[in-house]
Parts: sequence; structure tokens; C-alpha cells
Amino acid sequence: MKKSYSSISSVLFLLGMLGFIFFTMMPQWTSDDDAPLSEFSTKRALEQVKNISQKPHFVGSQNHDVVANYLVKELQNMGLQTSIQEGYSFSDWGTLTKCKNILARIKGSNNGKALLLLSHYDSAPHSYSKGASDAGSGVATILESVRAFVYNKKQPKTDIIILFSDAEELGLNGAALFVTQHNWAKEVGLVLNFEARGSSGPSYMLMETNAGNAGLVKEFAAANAQYPVSNSLMYSVYKMLPNDTDLTVFREQGNIQGYNFAFIDGHYNYHTEQDDLNHLDKNTLAHQGKYLMPLLDYFSNADLNSTQATEDDVYFSIPFTFISYPFSWVLPMVILAFVLLLFLLFLGFAKRILSFPEIGKGFIPFLGSLITAGLITFLGWKLLLLLYPQYNDLLNGFTYNGHDYIAAFTLLTLSICFAFYQRFSAKKVTLNHYVAPLFLWILINGLLAFFLKGAGFLIIPAFAGLLMLASFVLTQRSKWILNLFLSIPALLLIAPFIQMFPIGLGLKILFGSAILTVFTFGLLLPVFGSFVRKGMSSVILLVLAICFFAKAHYYSGYELGKAKSNSLVYILDADKNKATWATYDTNLDEWTKNYLGQNPRDAKALSSISLPSKYKTGFTFTADAPIKALSRPIVEFLKDSVVGANRYLKIRITPTRKVNRYDVFAHEALVIQNFKANGLSLLGQKGSKYERKGKKLLSYYVVDQLPLEIEFSVAASSVLDLDLMESSFDLMNNPLFSMTKRADWMMPTPFVLNDAVIIKQKIKTSAVRQIPLNPENTIQKDSLGIVKDSLRKP
Repeated sequence: MKKSYSSISSVLFLLGMLGFIFFTMMPQWTSDDDAPLSEFSTKRALEQVKNISQKPHFVGSQNHDVVANYLVKELQNMGLQTSIQEGYSFSDWGTLTKCKNILARIKGSNNGKALLLLSHYDSAPHSYSKGASDAGSGVATILESVRAFVYNKKQPKTDIIILFSDAEELGLNGAALFVTQHNWAKEVGLVLNFEARGSSGPSYMLMETNAGNAGLVKEFAAANAQYPVSNSLMYSVYKMLPNDTDLTVFREQGNIQGYNFAFIDGHYNYHTEQDDLNHLDKNTLAHQGKYLMPLLDYFSNADLNSTQATEDDVYFSIPFTFISYPFSWVLPMVILAFVLLLFLLFLGFAKRILSFPEIGKGFIPFLGSLITAGLITFLGWKLLLLLYPQYNDLLNGFTYNGHDYIAAFTLLTLSICFAFYQRFSAKKVTLNHYVAPLFLWILINGLLAFFLKGAGFLIIPAFAGLLMLASFVLTQRSKWILNLFLSIPALLLIAPFIQMFPIGLGLKILFGSAILTVFTFGLLLPVFGSFVRKGMSSVILLVLAICFFAKAHYYSGYELGKAKSNSLVYILDADKNKATWATYDTNLDEWTKNYLGQNPRDAKALSSISLPSKYKTGFTFTADAPIKALSRPIVEFLKDSVVGANRYLKIRITPTRKVNRYDVFAHEALVIQNFKANGLSLLGQKGSKYERKGKKLLSYYVVDQLPLEIEFSVAASSVLDLDLMESSFDLMNNPLFSMTKRADWMMPTPFVLNDAVIIKQKIKTSAVRQIPLNPENTIQKDSLGIVKDSLRKP
């Protein structure tokens, strides 16, 4: 009976510890009352989010200017002198647009480097996103924190620059405009950037630096943020995602480092119509404020040069604490762990309490659990995608019931572990069998020490495991209380990744969580191995897993607030005078079938020119559509001249209807030299050759119906093969179309050009309006001084 109670007590302790870890990652039970004016108020910040996110406010929309004017007024109400930076930006994403950055500055008492508070105020285009989380939450966090800072009449030592950047969603254009063209950029010493990639969960801190991070680590620890959630492995994971932030531009183009703060849970709301005030977790917003208030107080009075370093540190957070140590410690720590393991093995053999045969047998249940759980989870998710094809509708790869699947597969993995150890490991040989997971975990950390030093903190649970093994070898007894206490490092440092990886990288990575779960089980084997009824534990965990699978099934459908995404565009081929409907969807619903029919064609005919999302999704199905009388763009050749072996062109494209976007394509074989768009070269362009991926030359997001002008040169012998796609985001309200409104359980698909009216046409000299000859743009001389006029007459 005593043994049963110890097993129950162990389970309760571990569950309590996990609850404590996840509960203390962020503020809980945020008050709806106003905090004193001298403090950050989540309620006041939510009011700012409400005002910012009334309507979609993407670049070029009417409400974009409404939000910009609102922010200027809010800054002025604080007594801050504001300014607006406007201009074109051609980012290295191949995106061109006219930006409007909003700036303010608080003067410091010293003349050192300035602290920059950064967030973007534009919302994502194409999907009717209101931008409450991304990044209305960041803007509101800065507004409320600066308001409290100004109210307290604090005189900072460093200047504080507030930048609400524009066009982040298009290609980080506003940040690029500031870094490359504003004279304040040279004065920035550190950036605090507030972002979102979801609508809930803790806000993770990520450092971005071109050199060592040791200075940033030290200063962040000194700032004493109350709820730090970060580790040096997370930036490596972040770089795997198809995302950048404005801070990336500061780092790459200005060599300015800083901190990103972003939350990623509720990922299914990211860039969607559901990014509204109702879906933003107020505890998450409170967490952003808990970061900025102490950091603003600290860095506004710090020497920002001290954040510079050449060395790197491993760092990680545990509840209410931030810990770091140099990269140089990582390999010695791994070597020390191996040495200690070998010493304990030698001592255990000498005392005859460890044996080679039993240690060898310990690899059977561990590797069996590892392989079985990994395969079942990997194949299980593949099977679920077949059983629930609607899961493919959410491009980000995390479903509304995603947390249920994380719980289900984690419980299933634990059930597999208990089943294997019930079959292959008795209690009396538990510590012999513990050598296998301990050895493999140290071995993995040895590889990390060479290839991923940011994960160096994962060696710490191995030292806790070595202490468990040492206690057994020295006393020949396994101490239950000691083992429970020494299980804490594994729970603190590994368990959060079991949940975070599928949230951040999508449920396709669930097998990685299963593998981490097996290793966590293995590192806690002295605790679990003492369970008398492992078979019963396996059955209970299996039943619980089935319950979570059943719950996931129950919530596998769609409803208001958890909507199905779908897509539709109208494409008019002006050259062929043919119109089609097109979609990116793999699973057509009643709304899309209303236009595409029951048996649409595949989209191979559109494969020559496509507009894929960042998740590499392109058009899937098409169907014939009625031809509408759309006003075509005016294409003018301002210059078409040949000098020697080169042909020089300057082309202007002017809209004749309300449009939002131009995409220009060129055949892959066409080598483009000295490419400029509206007078700008591509950010970071090196050399004269225009580097591009595929056919696309650029995407131009239109503001104030201003034309696009591109100029470049090609070989005179080249065939000029250019295509143009002109898009307006008005399919649903264009008077030429009678569109059916989506059901309330549907929403436009994010990340793709959606609900758009598109005109597709070739850019041909024979079919364009010609500009009269004049010496400035039509006459060139070759190397012999012979005048060449290559402008073709109509």
C-alpha cells in the first residue's frame, strides 16, 4: 500500500510542478480595473487596441490613414513632438510601397546612443485582418508604457525614440525606410520590438545580434523583468520559421541589435479576420507590459554601448528567474558529464550493483519507446490529415483543437513508455536501465555542443540525473524524495518545448514533441521506474489519450470564431480576353463551389505565373468566369534604347481603376541588370545583376493610385518577356460582381492574394502607348558614335 501511495504522490508532485511552470510563465487573472496613472494598465492598453483595430488598416486602405492620424494624436496628447517619415521603400523581399512611419522622441540628459521602442501599425492585407494582436498589441503596449513613463516625469539619460513603422506586413518596408534614410537611425543603440504571431500565450523574448549576445544577456538580466520567458535555443527555432520582423532589418542593414517580444499561441488567428479584440488574450497583453515597463526604466538610464559584445552566452529562464553562462562552458560541461558517468559506472561495477548485461538491456525499453512513439506520432498525424482533410485549410499548420492533439499524443507517448518498461524493466534493475537514457542524452548534448551551442542548457537535466545515479551507487538505495526533487530540472527545461514546438512550427512537428517526451520520461526513470503497476499506468494514460482524441474529434469542425478559411480570385487574361475563377483551397466548400462548380479544373494553366504564399501554396483549382468590363492599366515605354550590346528600358504602369497591387514577372532566362523601381534599387542589392527567385521581379503595393515606374537593362539580343498582374482587393464589394457573402463560420484565407480582381497581361512594346521621341529618353549612341533609335513607331 505504501508503494501505491508513493506512486500517487509522485504523479501529484509532477503534475503540480508542471502546472506551476506553465502557470508562472505569464501574468494570470489580469484585473479589469484601471491601475494608477503612474503604472501600466492593461485595461487602458486594451482600449488602445480597440481603437486601433476597429477595421482592417492595411497599406493603401482608407482606414490606414485613420489609424496613422490616431497614433499621431495620441503621441501629441502625451506632450510629445511627433513627426512623419514618408517615402518609397524597396525591401529585400522584392516589395515596393510608399510608407508612412510615425515617430516621436523623448530627449535624454546625455548624448549617448538612443533607445528605440518599435512596433508596426499596419494590418495584414488580403484577409480582412483588423490587426488587434499583430501588431495593435505592440503599439498599445508602447503607448501605455510611454504614457506612464511621461506621467511620472522621469528624465531619462538616453534619448527614447518611438517608432510605429509602416508596411511591416508587406516586406518590412517601413523599418527599411527608417534604417536606410532617416538620420535618427545612426543614433539608435538598442531596439525593443513588440510583435505577435498569434493571439494568446506567453510572450517570448528573442535576441537579435550580428555579434555576440553576452552584452544583451547581461543587461536583460539586470533589467529584472518579472516574467521572463526565453532561452538561447529559441532564436535557432525562430530562424527556422518563414518569418522576419522589423528588428531583422535593423540588425542586417543597420547593425543595430535588440530584443523581440512576441507571443505565438492562438496561431490560427494570425493574419486572419479573427485577429480582433475579442480573440486577444488580455493576460498576454499584460505580459507585454510586464516586459516593457522595467526595460524602459532600465535601458533609458543605461549605457547602451554595454550591450555590445563579441562573446555568446547560453541563457534560459525558469519561473521568475533568468540564468546565463558563456558558450565556452558548454563543451566542458558535456565532458564533465561524460567523466562523471564513467566514474559512476566504474564505481557501480566495483560495488557490483551495476552490470553490463543489465545496462545493455536498458536500451531495449528506451529505444523501443523512442522509435515506437516517434513513428506512431508521425504517422498518426499523417492519418489524421487524411481523416480530417479540413485541417489542411489552415496554412499555418496549427488547428483549433491543436492543444488537444498535443495532450493526446503526449499521453499516448507516456503510455508507450510505461508499456515498454513494464515489459522489459523490473523495479530492481531500474537504475541499471537508467544508464541508457542518461548516456544518450549526454551524447546528444555532445553533438549540440558542436552544432547548436544555444541549446547548451539542456545538459543541466543530465547533471540532475547523474546525482540520482550517484545517490544509488553510493548508498545502494534509490531515494524517492531526492529523485522527485532532482526531476525538477528536466521539467523546467524540457517540458515547455513539448508544447512550444508544435505551436510554433505546426502540428507536423508533433513527432518531435513525442521524442522529447520519451527523453523526459527517461531522465525521470528513477521516479517512474519505482511505480509498481506500470501496466496499469500505461492503460490509464492510454484512456486519457483516447479522451483527448475524442475531444479533438468533437471540436474538429468549424464555427463562428473558429472559422474555415477559403479563397477566391477573379482573373481576367487581357491578352486572351478570357476570365477564370481561381482558388488556393484543397478542400472546396459550398461557398467556393458556388463559383468553381462541383468539378473544377486543376490550376496547371496558371502555373506559369503564380502568387504563392510563404507556405509555398499556389492556385489549386480554376473554372471559367464571365468576362467583366474592367478598365485596363496604361503601360508606357518611357525609354527603349539600344547602346552597344545592351537594351535600356523604362516602363511606367498607371492604374485606371482603384487598385492595390502590381506584380511584375519576367522569364527566368531573362537576365536583368541595374533594376530600379520608382527610382530605388532593391535593398541590399549587390552588383548590377538583379537577383530574384523564379519569375517575379517585384510586388508593388499601390498608395494614392501612384504609378509604378521600372527601369532596367537587358542584353540587346534578349527576348523581352514580361508579364503584369494588376490586383484590386475589392472582389466582395466591386459593383461589377454579385458576390454571395461568406457564412459566419468562414473567413478569407490569409497569407495569399485573396478576394481580388486581377487583370493579367503581357507587357509588349507593340501593344503599348508610345511616348513621343525626345533627346532625353530615346536617343543613345553606340561605341562608334552612331545614333540608334530603337523606339518602335505605333
